[in-house]
Amino acid sequence: MLNFLKKKAALVWAKKHVQKAEEFKKNSEKNQEKLLLALVDTAQKTLFGREHDFENIKTVEDFRKRVKVADYEDLKPYIEKVKRGQANILWTSTPEYFAKTSGTTSGAKYIPISKEGMPFQIKGAQSALFHYIAKKENADFVKGKMIFLQGSPELEEVFGIKTGRLSGIVAHHIPNYLQKNRLPSWETNMMEDWEAKVDKIVEETEKENMTLISGIPPWLIMYFEKLTEKHGKKIKQIFPNLQLIVTGGVNYEPYRDKMEELLGGKVDIVQTFPASEGFFAFQDDYTKEGLLLLTNHGIFYEFIPLEEYGKPNARRLTLKDVELHKDYALILTTNSGLWAYSIGDVVRFIDKNPYRILVSGRTKHFTSAFGEHVIAFEVEEAMKSTLEKYPAQITEFHLAPQVNSAEGLPYHEWFIEFEKEPENLDLFKNELDDQLRKRNTYYDDLISGNILQKLHITTLKKGAFHEYAKSQGKLGGQNKTPRLANDRKIADLLEIYKF
Repeated sequence: MLNFLKKKAALVWAKKHVQKAEEFKKNSEKNQEKLLLALVDTAQKTLFGREHDFENIKTVEDFRKRVKVADYEDLKPYIEKVKRGQANILWTSTPEYFAKTSGTTSGAKYIPISKEGMPFQIKGAQSALFHYIAKKENADFVKGKMIFLQGSPELEEVFGIKTGRLSGIVAHHIPNYLQKNRLPSWETNMMEDWEAKVDKIVEETEKENMTLISGIPPWLIMYFEKLTEKHGKKIKQIFPNLQLIVTGGVNYEPYRDKMEELLGGKVDIVQTFPASEGFFAFQDDYTKEGLLLLTNHGIFYEFIPLEEYGKPNARRLTLKDVELHKDYALILTTNSGLWAYSIGDVVRFIDKNPYRILVSGRTKHFTSAFGEHVIAFEVEEAMKSTLEKYPAQITEFHLAPQVNSAEGLPYHEWFIEFEKEPENLDLFKNELDDQLRKRNTYYDDLISGNILQKLHITTLKKGAFHEYAKSQGKLGGQNKTPRLANDRKIADLLEIYKF
C-alpha cells in the first residue's frame, strides 16, 4: 500500500512539475536577460561588482564591456580571498560549499556554491526524474532500491566552508523520501579506494530489488562487469525490475553498445549534464538526442563560436543569436559568483524550441597538431558510424597526434581497447578514417593534400584504461580519460599496454 501511494504521489508531482516547466521553455531568451541583470544588481556591492562597475550595467552589452571572459586562473585571486574567510567578494554571501575539482595548471580548483545555487543542483536532478515519470507515465522505480555511484560524502572545512567533491556534497541533500530506498550504505560511500568500494557496492546490492542506478558510464560499466563476473548473468537477470539508468559526465553514445550488452534487456536511459558550476541540462525527449537547457536555474549563458574561442575579439552570443549544429564554448554567470566563466565545455544546439544541446567536447580536449582542430564529438560520431558498419565492441579509446613518424608522413594515432575486435581491423581503420574525413574538412584536406597519412590504430590489452587511470590516481568518482589530446602525454603512458 505504501509503495502504491508513493508511486501515485510521484505521478501527480511529476505532471504538475512538467506543466510548470513549460513557462521557462517558452520564455528562455527574455528570462535569461532578466536573470543576468538581477545577478548583477545583487552583486553590485561585492568586491568584484565594485571593480567591474556593476552599478552602471543596464544591458547585456554593458556587462560584456565590463566583464571579460574568465577561467579559473582569472578568478583565483578572488577565490583565495573567499577561502581565507573574507566576505562579499564574488557574491554577497560566503559560499555554502566549495566543490573541489582537479585542475591542470591550477592544481585543485575550489568552485563556490552559494546557498542560492545549491538548491538548483538538486532541482536539476529532480526535474530530470519528474520529466521522465510524466512522459513515460511510469513511476514504478520508486518502489525499489536506488544506487548513486559517487564520490565520498566526507567533507573537509576550508575556513569554515564545507569542501568536497560535488557528488559527495549532493549526497547530503538527497530528499528524505528517497533516503530509505538509497544504496550503498553511508560507510561504503565513504570509502576512498574505488575498486574496494565497487566490490563492497556489489556485495550490498546484488540481492536487492534495484530499480534505479545512476553514475557516469565508465564506472557503471565497471560495476556491471563485477556483477556479471560474479553471477555469470546479465544485469537484467540479476535485477529484473531495473527500470532506469541516469547518467552524465560524458557523452553516453560511445558506451551504449557495451552497456546494452551488459544489461541484456531493456532499461530506460536518462542523460544529464551536471557540473560543479551548476546543473545545466537533462534529456527530456527520449525519442531523440539532445538535452534540455535549463535557463531558469540561476545561470546566465553565453556562447563563443569555437573557432573564435581564445581570440581577442571573439563574439559572445546569447540564446537568440546561436545557430543550430555549430559548436560553442560555454560561458557561465551564476548565482554562486562566477562571472563570464569559461567552464571548458563545448556544446552544440540541435533545437531552439525549446533549446536543446549536445555536449560536443572540451575546449582543451582537441587534436590540432596540424591545424585540423578535431573535437570529441567528431571522433565519437566517427567511431559510432564505423561500429555500425563493422561490428565490434570498444571499452575506451584515445586519439593523439604522431608528429615524428618513424615511416612516412605524420598521422593520428588511435589507442583502442577492444572488448571484441572487428573481423578485419584494416577495413575498420579505413572506415574510421573516412568517417572522420566526412566530419572534419580540415582533416580531409590534410589527408588528400598528402600532409598526413591515414590514421593508425594501436590496440591495447584488456583493462588498459582501467590500469592507466589507476596509475594516475584517477580511478573512480567523476574522473575520465580524455578521448583526444593535442600532445602525447597520455599516449606515451598508454604505450606500455599495447599488444
